Formats: sequence, C-alpha cells, structure tokens
Amino acid sequence: MAESESGADKSEEPTEKRLRESREKGQIARSRELNTLAIMLAGTGGLLAFGGSLGSALLSIMSGNFSLSREVIMDERSMVIWLLASGKVAVDAVLPLFLALLIASIVGPIALGGWLFSAKAMAPKMSRMNPLAGLKRMFSAKALVELLKALAKFILVLAVALAVLAADVDDLLAMAHEPLQMAILHAAQLVGWSALWMACGLALIAAVDVPFQLWDNKQKLMMTKQEVRDEYKDSEGKPEVKQRIRQLQREMAERRMMQAVPEADVVITNPTHFAVALKYDPSKGNAPVLLAKGGDFTALKIREIAQEHQVMLLESPALARAVFYSTDLDQEIPAGLYLAVAQVLAYVYQIRQYQAGKGKRPAPLPDLPIPPDLRRE
Repeated sequence: MAESESGADKSEEPTEKRLRESREKGQIARSRELNTLAIMLAGTGGLLAFGGSLGSALLSIMSGNFSLSREVIMDERSMVIWLLASGKVAVDAVLPLFLALLIASIVGPIALGGWLFSAKAMAPKMSRMNPLAGLKRMFSAKALVELLKALAKFILVLAVALAVLAADVDDLLAMAHEPLQMAILHAAQLVGWSALWMACGLALIAAVDVPFQLWDNKQKLMMTKQEVRDEYKDSEGKPEVKQRIRQLQREMAERRMMQAVPEADVVITNPTHFAVALKYDPSKGNAPVLLAKGGDFTALKIREIAQEHQVMLLESPALARAVFYSTDLDQEIPAGLYLAVAQVLAYVYQIRQYQAGKGKRPAPLPDLPIPPDLRRE
C-alpha cells in the first residue's frame, strides 16, 4: 500500500479532479519500451517493405557516381548536377521509411495515456537542479527498475541477435560469392529480418513494462482519506461560504418575489402570519399562479407592497395556509383549490365593479371549500 510523505496510507482511489490535474501537469503513464518497440517495428517493417527499392537506389547512386567520365569530373557545374540528382534518388528511396518512423514515433507515445501537450511539464523546475534530489532519484526503486530493464533488454537483444546470427551464418557467407547487386538486396533482406526478430524480443520487455507503468502511475495518484476530505471541502466550498451563498440566493429570490406583488390580482392573508399573492391570466394558463408568499416579516412586506399598489387584501386564514404549504412560487395552484380561489377572484371582481360604481356591493364571502388533504392548521 502506498504511503504519503506524512506517513499516511494512500488507500483511496484518485478522484476525477486528481486525474484531471495530473494530466494538466503531464503526469500520465508512459512506457519508453513501448515507444522503442513501435519505432523498431516500423523501421524493420520499412526495411522489409522498401529494402528492395533502397538497394536499387544505392546501386544506382554507386554505379552512376563511380563511372563518371573525365569531362564530367572536370566540369564543376556537372558535379553539382550529379550531386543533386544523387540526393534526389536517395531522398525518394528513404522517404517512405522516414515516414513510417515518423508515424511510429507519434503513435508509440500516445498509445499509452493518449495525446497530451502540457506546458507545465515543459516548464523548468528548480527542484531538479538540487544535487541531493538527483542522488535520491539515482538510488531510488524506480532507478533500480530502469537499470534492471536496461540489463534485461541488453541480454535479450544480445541473445536474439546471436540466435539470428547463428541461423543466418550460411546466408552471410554465401553473400561473398554473389554478384554485387544481388548481394546488396540479400543484405538488406537479412538486416530487415534480423531487426524484426530483435524487435519481437523487445516486445517481451514492453509487455512487462506497460502494466508496470500503469500500476506505478496509479500508485502515485492514490490519495489518503484526508486528501479526499480536503478536496471535497475545496470543491464543495466551506460550510460558512455555502451558507452565505444560500442567504444571497434567498435574498435575490425574495427581491424578485416582491417585485411581482404589484402584478397580483389579490393577496390572501392569515391575516398576520401568512400572505400569498395570486394572479390569474387566462392567456398563459388554466389556473391562478402563485406570485409571492411569505410568513411573519415577509408576509408583512407583501401586505405593505400590496396596499401601496392598491392590490386587494383578503382575509382567509384557511385558504392562505393551504396555498402557502401546497404551491411553489411561479406554479399553478393545485386542482383541489380551484373552486375556493375562483370564488375569491369572483368576489374581487365584484368589489372592483362596486368601487367603480358599476354594481352592487357583494355579500361577504362564505366559507371556502378546501379539501381536507390541503388544510393546514
């Protein structure tokens, strides 16, 4: 089990935030052996695929440049032309191989850990200039693992090379009796297959190194319980900060609610402990909507704003409590209160008609029908 510098056990899996920050710093699993294997396979595959054209190009350059006439040799301009022509032949011959190596050098590193460009990883670190830290890295467990890998790689490649040499010794000796052109093509083929077998030997090292690098990187990212708690506290915010945010949100919601009170058709009160402001707009919905509600001091503010803007106040304790507890802001009242609220809005309409001199004074409101499941005592 991994331990932190403070001695605490790193027993917790890394969080998403820890993984994201590690990628930003360039701390991801990488395997040098996998990169080497990819380049070796690309190089040997290129030699096997393009070895014939490389040999033919080499023969063309040698035969052309070793059979120049005296006039061409003494002519400086002709020498430049021959040099450029030889260079073009060489570039055309090695370009496919170079492209294969370029692709392998890109695919190899990103095969483990994915594509990543981190400016933080490229930034200079003064801690790396510390001689004591350098000595500590030299004699660390990771340095020992790298040394063992290098020795294993050397021994394995040497063993494969000796085996390939022993298997191809007859072909190597036979090349001495072959014509030059055939010998060059034969040599390119032997080099390609020999390098391929040595690359396959490196595959054993990469098969061990890749899981180790994944495990080692995960161990570095493991967290203690305290680190997880601290990260959660930082991401979620301190309790006093969250409380302050909630308080500001409540204040903003209350201000918006108070601004909507003047648009209400009626404010129903308890009469002192509760106040709810309702508005009915047939074009927007089928039922009245709760614009504002509050208790005690907030209820007092709602009543004051309603009086200031000449919104009718109506005392109905049971209905005020029922709407207050059953309906959220900007939501329609429940179906069980439709009849009671409809009687209230009709009464408000009759009062306004009476005040405008267009009708008789309405009779007081009767007991409003409120379902038992919506009543609050």
